[in-house]
This record gives sequence, structure tokens and C-alpha cells, in this order.
Amino acid sequence: MPDLLDDMLAAGQVCEADAAAIRGDADIAGEALSEETVLRRLAEEYGLAYTDLLDVAPDPEALSVFPARALLRYELLPLRKTPTGVEVATSHLYVTEGMDALRLLTGMRLTPVLAPRQRILKALRQRLGVGADTIDSLDEERQIEVVDDEADGDVNLDDAAEDASIIRFVNQVIREAIGLRATDIHLEPFEDEMRIRYRVDGVLQDVPVPSQLKRYQPAIVSRVKILSRLDIAEKRLPQDGRIKVRLDNHDVDVRVSLIPMLHGEGVVMRLLQQDAGLMRLRELHMDEREDTLFRDLLTLPHGIVLVTGPTGSGKTTTLYSALNEINDAGRKIITIEDPVEYHIKGINQIQVSEKAGLTFARGLRSILRHDPDVLLIGEIRDSETAQIATQASLTGHLVFSTLHTNDAPGALVRLVDMGVEPYLVAAALEGVLAQRLVRVLCDECKEEDDTAPTRAVKAEVARLSGCTIYRPAGCEACRFTGFRGRRGVFEMMRLTEDIREILLTTRSPGAIRAAAVQEGLRSLSEDGWRLVAEGVTTVEEVLRVTRDGRTNGAIRRANGALVARQESVHGAV
Repeated sequence: MPDLLDDMLAAGQVCEADAAAIRGDADIAGEALSEETVLRRLAEEYGLAYTDLLDVAPDPEALSVFPARALLRYELLPLRKTPTGVEVATSHLYVTEGMDALRLLTGMRLTPVLAPRQRILKALRQRLGVGADTIDSLDEERQIEVVDDEADGDVNLDDAAEDASIIRFVNQVIREAIGLRATDIHLEPFEDEMRIRYRVDGVLQDVPVPSQLKRYQPAIVSRVKILSRLDIAEKRLPQDGRIKVRLDNHDVDVRVSLIPMLHGEGVVMRLLQQDAGLMRLRELHMDEREDTLFRDLLTLPHGIVLVTGPTGSGKTTTLYSALNEINDAGRKIITIEDPVEYHIKGINQIQVSEKAGLTFARGLRSILRHDPDVLLIGEIRDSETAQIATQASLTGHLVFSTLHTNDAPGALVRLVDMGVEPYLVAAALEGVLAQRLVRVLCDECKEEDDTAPTRAVKAEVARLSGCTIYRPAGCEACRFTGFRGRRGVFEMMRLTEDIREILLTTRSPGAIRAAAVQEGLRSLSEDGWRLVAEGVTTVEEVLRVTRDGRTNGAIRRANGALVARQESVHGAV
């Protein structure tokens, strides 16, 4: 592979003579070269050690000898102390500037060990933490004072937060989170540390951070406040804001929430990529029954269609896929959202602004005077919004919205509890889609699962009989989590005359569910077993996100062992 060798030559990883020799050997043998192969040959040629770093844990004591900023700059990873010095992993055999600098700084003898560049960088991030070089420079410069959260403002946090190093650190955190496909960033203050976590594929993962980060917590929080235009002096009340970020020509909307905690202000930043590719309805991979029923709802002239589930379960993605399916020149579609998560050409979108007084209810009243055919309400949060949405559906509009309920039948009772009369719910509501997201197994490393807990579940679930079940293993492609991406599991309920009658009489969620099952309703867990049978996800994932009353004791008992096993599969951020 001449391109690889040319790149390594330019980076100082090989010399011209080595590159020519290795290229010639590869051509004769007819083999494809990788960085690992080249580095192994160099190690053999010059009598050096080689490591792939997969099973090597760098010694913290060896790491602590060197400044983080220098290690990151020169891409050097101290592995362990030896009687004569320190072994240091490097991918640049012919670039000696870094090794020379570390020798001058410490006076120690350094022995090079060749290792792949990306694995060195990954190990440095894991061991030193995100922004280690920035925090290292702050420690040296001492330009930011430690701020007492109880103080009345003796230190100007605005000035501290504008320090170049703090700006760089906050940017690094946001950039890394976006690069990891994270949906949320959590900055959590504790008595002796400031913890940072990213939510990736629906699961929170710890982010290694420098131990001295706690000292700069107030300035970091203040920087986030400045970016989101919040009151920097207010530390006793919750605040909400928004940041617009552009990274590599991609726009990301960051929703910021700050809440005072015992040891400082906790920050959660929700990352929404506004120009992310919009999914088509077929890309949701619904089963045939659910896909047919949901598409039937899109052809209705009026009525309410609800998508239910907890925060982060993909409700908005599903609704936008539906709108994209029916978006044409013959319909006027208006949405009112908080926030607008996707921008779609041809659809009129309204952003809720509580500060300006534009609420869902107030916006809906105005929208109805704009002659829409289809409405999307970001969320039915209160009685007033529910009432207006119901009236809109009864006056000839097709209304889409979301609701927070555990399952599809529960949405009917929830609307009644919000103050909508049962007869109006029965007349207006046409269908409810409940959904959850399960993590998708990494195709590169998933392996067959034939353990006792899995066999117990297999014996109880008829759908899994005779199927091969897989479990996560972990590899570089999935950052050793065993998963990459997520897929929806769905529970689709159409309102039939029997269900409407039950709603008008007993209003019992159990009776509504029983009637829906008679009509063909399949629960979230049943749809989850479909994905397990297809080798898309694991038994643990289905049990993690679905809990229905028909899950029997054998599966619950097996679940204990499955969860214990799942905790042994660790993610590396």
C-alpha cells in the first residue's frame, strides 16, 4: 500500500530506505500493509520491542513523571519504569524531538517501544483525561484563582471564564462528545472531584479527566454560562440556555441546563445535530404490522397520532420521518417545538420561547389561523395544549405529537387525566405508537451467546426458539463497548370501536390493553425479541428498556444473571 507508506514517511514513522525495502517485500509477497505490520518490521529490524497496547496497562507512576502537555504534544505514552529508566511507547521512530525533550525535562533514560499511533492517543486520553494539556498549562500559569461558591463575588468569574485555557477546555469537551456521537454531556460536581460523563447510545459513560480539574470547576461552569447567555452571578437558582456550535461545517444546537447541587452547579448539555440526515420511515426498521398500521395513519385526513416514550427514546425522529413521508406541495405542514431539532425544507417550523411568552398553547392558537393541513406539536405538556390539540383534530387537522407514558394504552388514560373529556379522546385519537431504543451489536465483534441465563430466556420466549443469540465482545470499532448505534422497538395501537367503548365506560388501562391485544397489539418486549432473534441486539438490552406485566418469573430470575454479565462488558470512552 504505497499510500500508507508515503503517509508514514511524511510523518517520520519510517525512513526512505525502510519504506522502499518494506514496499518491495510486500509487492513480492502480494500482501496488504497496515501500520501495525510496518511497525512490527521496524521493531525487528532495529531490535526494539513492539506492543499493540491491547493488553498493556500503562503504569500510573510512570505517567506521573512527565507533564501531560508534553506527552500529548509528542504523542508519547510512558509504559513502565525499569531499573535503568522508563519504557515509552511511540509510533515515530525517526522523530526524536519528543524523546529528547522528555529526557531534558526529567533527566531519565528513555527506551522506545513501537506501538500504533491511534492506540497511543486513545490510551493517553483514557489515562490523562480530556483536556489534560489544558489543565496542565493552567497549573503552570496559575492565572485562575480557586473560587469559593459561597462567596459573594470577590473574584470576577467572567474574566476567569474568558481565560484562553478554560475556553479551550470547554471546546475540547464539546468537540470530543460530538466526535463520540454523544447525545448529552454531564458535568457533575462532587466534594473532591468534578466528574464528566457522556451519554453514548443511551448509556452514560465516564470520561477520564485530570485529577486537578475540581479546582477549575467554577470557571468551567461560568464559561458554559457565558456561551449560553445565562446570568453568571446567579448560582442559587436553576437556569436553562442554548448554545449554537459549528464544527466541521455541521451545526449543533446545545441545550444547557444548570441546577445548584450540594457541591456546586451541575450542568447537562444536550447535543442536537440540526443538519443530521433525516431518516426515512423505512429506515426505522419497524416490523411489517407496525409499519403498515403507522403508514395507514399518515393517510388520514384528521385525528391525533401520538408517539410515546421516555426522554431520548427517539420519538422526535419517528415523527419527523412521518412528516417527511407526507411532505408535498399539496399539504401545509406547521410544527411548534422546543427546540426545533431538525430543519426540513418545505415545512413551516416554530420555536417555542417561554421568555417571550410563546408557549405551545399560545402558538397553537395562532397556527390554526394559518390554514394548516398537518400539525406537529413537540410535546403535549399540559391540559391547555391537550385541549387545543383535540379541538384542532376535530376541526379537520391531522395532529402529531408526543406524550410521556410507559406504553401505548396508557396514552388514552393520560389524556383524560390531563383534563380532556373521554368522549373527546375517543373521537379524536386515532393511534398511539410507543417506542424505546436498544443498542445495536457491533458486527465486527459480536459472538454467539449460549450461557445458562440466555438459555433460560430462550426456553421461555417462543420467538427465540431455534435462533442464534449473540452477545457483545468489544473491539476498537465500537470502542470496546460491544455496541454501535441504536434501533427502535415499537408497540403500535390503533383505536378500534371496542377500545373507544372501554375508554368511555371503565377507563381501565388493563382492559384497554387486553382489548388491544385481542386486536393484534404486540408489546415492546415482543418486538424486542424480534431484534434479538435477528441478531441485532441482546437479551440484556431488551430487558433493560422494556418492562411489561406479562414478563414471567423465569425471565426475571435470568435477568439478574444477565445484568451482572452486562456490567462486565465495559465501555471505553
